Amino acid sequence: MREACRAGAEVILLDNLSPTQVQAAVAIIAGRATVEVSGGVRFETLAAYALPGVDVISIGALTHSAPAADLSLSVFPARRKRRP
Repeated sequence: MREACRAGAEVILLDNLSPTQVQAAVAIIAGRATVEVSGGVRFETLAAYALPGVDVISIGALTHSAPAADLSLSVFPARRKRRP
C-alpha cells in the first residue's frame, strides 16, 4: 500500500483482509487513494467493513452465490406462408 501510494495509485483494492487489517491499511493510505474492499465480505459482515476511509465495498455473493433460475427455450421451425 505504501508503494502504491508513492507511485500515485488512484484506487487501491484491499482483497481478503479482516476488518482489523482493513482499518490498518486505511490508516496507511490516509486518503491518498480511493479504497475498495472485496473478498470475504458477506451481508452479515458488511457493517464491520464499512469503516471511515473505505470508499467502495464489493460483495461477490451478489453474483457467485445467487440462486439459479430454471429456464428453458423451445425453438420450432417457422411456418411457411402459403402463396395465393
